[in-house]
Parts: sequence; structure tokens; C-alpha cells
Amino acid sequence: MAMPTRTKEIQLLQMVAELERFYTEDELDEIEETDPDRAYELARAQSLAEQYGLQPGETPSADRDLSIEPAKVEAALEEAAQLLRGDGGDLELVEIQGSVIRVRMLGACSGCPSSTMDLKTIVERKVKQRVPGVSEVVNTI
Repeated sequence: MAMPTRTKEIQLLQMVAELERFYTEDELDEIEETDPDRAYELARAQSLAEQYGLQPGETPSADRDLSIEPAKVEAALEEAAQLLRGDGGDLELVEIQGSVIRVRMLGACSGCPSSTMDLKTIVERKVKQRVPGVSEVVNTI
């Protein structure tokens, strides 16, 4: 059974505490040759550490605010919306429920057969890159 994204993220942040240093891309490539899963986890942990402002060996405090910042979500959605507007589409933020972002696809995106792929490959990817803690972006009709 797949681990929930939020739990996995917290686990990866805790992995940062075990690191003595961050690895370079070349070092991660070498690790990937023998242990691709480990290389992926290290790269993801380092990326999350950067987003949360953690250094190698630093333990995230239990009371650290891992909540999702609405302003960051709105900025990421605006970036994605600009791409969608190029084809006559748009989107709006409906609500933030824990780690799930609910949006409404608008314009040409509403009812378009490609909207599901656009939601995942454009909107969700953009939001996850910009906002730590987001597990999923879903369309609400």
C-alpha cells in the first residue's frame, strides 16, 4: 500500500537530520546506478529541505508549521492559469483541504477531454514545485 504523501514528506524531512551534507547531482547519479530508490529519496529529501529552509543534520521541530500557505498556492495557480489561458482555459481556487488543493477548471478546460491531463501535468506539477506539503490537486465541478 502506498504511503500517504504527507506522511512520506515528513519522513523525508526527518531523513535530512541523518545527512551529513547534501549530495551533488553527479553524486546522486552515481548512487542511482546502484540504488535508484535511495537516490530518488535523497534528491526528494534535499529538495524538501531547501523548500523548508533546513540544513543537513537539522531536525525539523515537531511544532514546525507544515501548513500550506494560501498565498503560495494562489501564486502557483496563477502561473498554471497563464499556461491554460493560452488555449482559452482558466482555473480558480475553490479551497485548500489539508494537503489537497481543490480547483475548478474554467473556460475551454471545462469539459475538455485533455483537462484531466492538464490538471496533473501542468497545474498539480506547478503547485507541488512551488508549495511544500501539497499532496494532490483535484478538479471540483
